[in-house]
Amino acid sequence: MKQLTDLEYLRLSKGKRLLHKLGSFFASIPAGIVNGLASLGRGIKKAAVGLRDNVADIFTTFREGDWSAKASFLVMGTGNMAHGQWLRGLLFLLFEVVFIVYMITGGTYWLSMLPSLGKQGPTLEYDPIYDIDVVTYHDNSFKILLYGVLTIFFIIALIYTWRVNIRQNKLIAQIERSGKKLKSGKDDLRSLVDDQFHKTLLALPLTGILLFTVLPIFFMILVAFTNYSGTNNGYTNNLFTWVGLTNFNTLLSWEAVGGQSYAATFGEVLAWTLIWAFFATFTNYFLGMLVAMLINKKGIKLKKLWRTVLVMTIAVPQFISLLYVSKMFAKNGLINNFLMSMGWITKALPFWEDPTWARITVILINIWIGIPYLMLITTGILMNIPQDLYESSRIDGANAWQQYTRITLPYMLFVTGPYLLTSFTGNMNNFNVIYLLTGGAPTNAAASSAAGSVGYTDLLITWLFKITTGAEAQYYMASVIGIMVFAVVALISLVVYRCLPSIKNEEDFQ
Repeated sequence: MKQLTDLEYLRLSKGKRLLHKLGSFFASIPAGIVNGLASLGRGIKKAAVGLRDNVADIFTTFREGDWSAKASFLVMGTGNMAHGQWLRGLLFLLFEVVFIVYMITGGTYWLSMLPSLGKQGPTLEYDPIYDIDVVTYHDNSFKILLYGVLTIFFIIALIYTWRVNIRQNKLIAQIERSGKKLKSGKDDLRSLVDDQFHKTLLALPLTGILLFTVLPIFFMILVAFTNYSGTNNGYTNNLFTWVGLTNFNTLLSWEAVGGQSYAATFGEVLAWTLIWAFFATFTNYFLGMLVAMLINKKGIKLKKLWRTVLVMTIAVPQFISLLYVSKMFAKNGLINNFLMSMGWITKALPFWEDPTWARITVILINIWIGIPYLMLITTGILMNIPQDLYESSRIDGANAWQQYTRITLPYMLFVTGPYLLTSFTGNMNNFNVIYLLTGGAPTNAAASSAAGSVGYTDLLITWLFKITTGAEAQYYMASVIGIMVFAVVALISLVVYRCLPSIKNEEDFQ
């Protein structure tokens, strides 16, 4: 695409500027892919060089080290303890002992069973005491997968700790050659509450993130490559096994099974999710900003009262307010009864029965919920816009619309750009509004035959929830959809984040 100079760009109309930006964006996609692949190649090369250097450093440390350095290759911490660093040495040794005990008592078993996820499921065995057949449970695929992943994490932690232990021996040799004194245990403890205090504070949160965030993510990803479901729960009925890419092929397959295919269902739900996220984000944003501007306008009385009335909307739990609103818009609800009693309609409006009506209704109700949040956020930002800008623009003859488009909106977009991005991704996973209002209704009969009771207002997150409920819960398919949701959200977030003015032109409003 032709590159325009700054002067040529400024001469374009607003519509042509937008088209130019869109064209430039799509034209940059091939170059972006090439650059991404090049960055990936550089990253792989850097990792390979780093691995080579680490291996060479390990061999050098072993060759040039003393007996304690060589012994620490098998018994971690030997080098530290031999040179008086008992605290470090004992910590290394304790970690190694804990690892060995864990592997002997269970780690080896979980790791050996990970490829098969269990060999024997529940069986019926005769009980001579009660003279009946009783169910005997054997392997547990769920625990095998969970503890197998945990064991792999533990092994990676051991390798990293072992490498740190080897590096400690190299540092000890360097410090002794320089004639400096090695740190004692007291020095280490003093350092943990002084110059290394940040590491002390981060140790527990980092461990929690690894155990309760990173580990579950890896577990969820691995579930996508199994047939884990309500009928194959891995323990009480049948074991589940690895199925490779079968689940991904099923989700992306256009072959219809008794109705609409998985791929068509996924595409339809994804399209509605993106439409919902767009309208739920920008209607709330602009209308919330408008309400804030109206309340802040000079001459408006009882400003605190209006803000309080709006905040009451978000003060009431959504579990109560949305369920109540859902009943209000039902076929025999308050809204339809009122309209028919006034003679304005002759039959009930299909708020939740017709797909188009249902989608428009949930968007409008979401405006009622979302405006107060944006009103509160934008009120503080509007008060920080320099009034000199408005006064100068009025002297130059600018009207209210020009002031809004040239001063207020650019300033707001600059400050709230990251919030808009997080709000958009949050609305893609907005479970409460959809589930409490419609439960995904009305049902899409064709899509339902593909997977679960899919409705026209279902988002990917509510569809995922439906797939994981019931006697035949498809946990494997929910995991696949979760991965796809992450891919879509990550792609949109990265593209939009790079285009945000608050990121590209950070100094403009400083």
